[in-house]
This record gives sequence, structure tokens and C-alpha cells, in this order.
Amino acid sequence: MGRRVGFIGLGVMGKPMAMNLIKTGHVLTVYDHHDFNIRALEALGARPAGSSKQVAEESEVVITMLPDAPNVENATLEANGIMNGINAGSTYIDMSSISPIVTKKIAEAAQRRGVGMLDAPVSGGEKGARDRTLTIMVGGASRDFDASLPILQALGKNIIHCGGIGAGQTVKACNQILVAAVLEAASEALVLGTKAGVSPAIILQVISSGYAMKVLEARGQLLLKRDFNPGFKARLHHKDLSIAMAVGSEYNAPLPVTGLIREMIGAMKALGRGDYDHTGIITILEDLAEAKVENKE
Repeated sequence: MGRRVGFIGLGVMGKPMAMNLIKTGHVLTVYDHHDFNIRALEALGARPAGSSKQVAEESEVVITMLPDAPNVENATLEANGIMNGINAGSTYIDMSSISPIVTKKIAEAAQRRGVGMLDAPVSGGEKGARDRTLTIMVGGASRDFDASLPILQALGKNIIHCGGIGAGQTVKACNQILVAAVLEAASEALVLGTKAGVSPAIILQVISSGYAMKVLEARGQLLLKRDFNPGFKARLHHKDLSIAMAVGSEYNAPLPVTGLIREMIGAMKALGRGDYDHTGIITILEDLAEAKVENKE
């Protein structure tokens, strides 16, 4: 049986997410700063609201999908915000991508109202929102996660409870680091290959189907186990990156991230870790952070 759900933020991703909630039988009340977005959902049976506060007053579960932390703070904490209208015993789910510090601030306000809260940022873009295949990273109490799971399942496919409040946002930040690094590194590879006269389509074909895009799947568990027995020695990877840097110099193609990583692996060699597996690069960051990544489960 569908629940009374409030949805605030009907942008590129929020609109198809709200539509999917309607399609799966939930009764929606919606609000957005743009009237045309509200009208699009109203045409599908959603009830329009004039403020975030009104959405909260009429809903058992309130979801926000907004661009940034200031937008979420305004939608939750201002006079016409969620926390001034939401009923005790309700659940608030923020699916925006914001700072976990702000998340915890809002969670304190929710707790004072007797409201459960989840931070549940998503990955998968507009297509994932439309196709209900989003990855959803959730932080919050287990009881709130369990109670909200049917709603989350109407929005995504890969739903992971990451820990307490703020954990979802923290994992999303980690995800974005990797996404940005992969895109930057791929861009360096494509620019270098192009300047060296190789078809970028061929480069992309090789990268996409080769080990480079599967390295985390293949080696990720070794990081958790701290198993640095060499499958590929760090000193050999350092040699390969030195080759890449030399080619970049020859063709005047800047490789800033490649250069940084080469120096980090060079530090491994200087510390006697050159025969570690190249996953041992994590030890340099651990040294700097004075912390070790270990699987404690």
C-alpha cells in the first residue's frame, strides 16, 4: 500500500524520481521553486504545495532532492521549512548530495521534532533516476532505513545502508573522488594519445574493455586485507608512469595527476616498498593521514 510522500525539488533528477513514486502507488505532495515542474507532477496526480512546510504537514515521509547544502538548509530549517511542519513520527530523507556536516546539523533539528532522518544521496544520473536503477547510499538508524526501504526501492536498484547519520553523504563524497579521478586520468590518456597520433576512439576502446576499468573490482579487496604481495610491483608501475611522463614531455601534453601519482609511487620506492603490489600506494596516504585502512568486519 502506498504512503503519503512529500517530494521537494523537481529538477533533472527529482522529477523522474517523483514520477516513479507515483507509478509505484505512493500519494505525492510536491513543491518546487518552478511552477512548471509542479504542474508536470500535478498532471500525474500529485498534490501541489505552496511551501516545504506544507509538504511536510501533509506527508508521512518527506524527501528532498536539491542542488546543494544551502538549498537543503533553507528547505528544512527556515520558517516555511520542513522542520516547522513535519509531524512527530514521520521520516525525512535527504537525497541531495551535501556535506555530512550539514546533514548532522539538520538531523539534530529532526531529533528535536521526534522525526527519523536518513541521508541518502544517489549515483546514476538522470538515466538512473528515470529507469529506477540509482545507487543509493544511506546513512541513519537501522529502524528508519528498514521502514523506508520500500520507498527507496521505488527509486533505485543498489541500496546500501552505510552506517549512522551522515554516512551516506560521506560515501557519496568518496564516490565522487573516484569518479573525478577516473575522468581526469582518462582525459590525460586521451589527450596524450591524440597528440601522439593515435585515434582517441581506439584508446577509449582499449581502456574501456581492459584492466584499467576493472582494477578496483580486481584489487579492491586486497586493499582491505592489506595484502601487498605483488601482482604488479609498484616499482614497475613507477617505470611505466615514467614512460608516460616522458611521452607527455615529448608531445607537450601536461599530465598533472600522472605526475603526482608517479611521485607517490616514487616515495614507496624510497621507503623500501618498491616490491609491494601497486595497491600499496595507499600506504603513502596512510602515512600522511596517520591512519590505516583496515577491514574490521
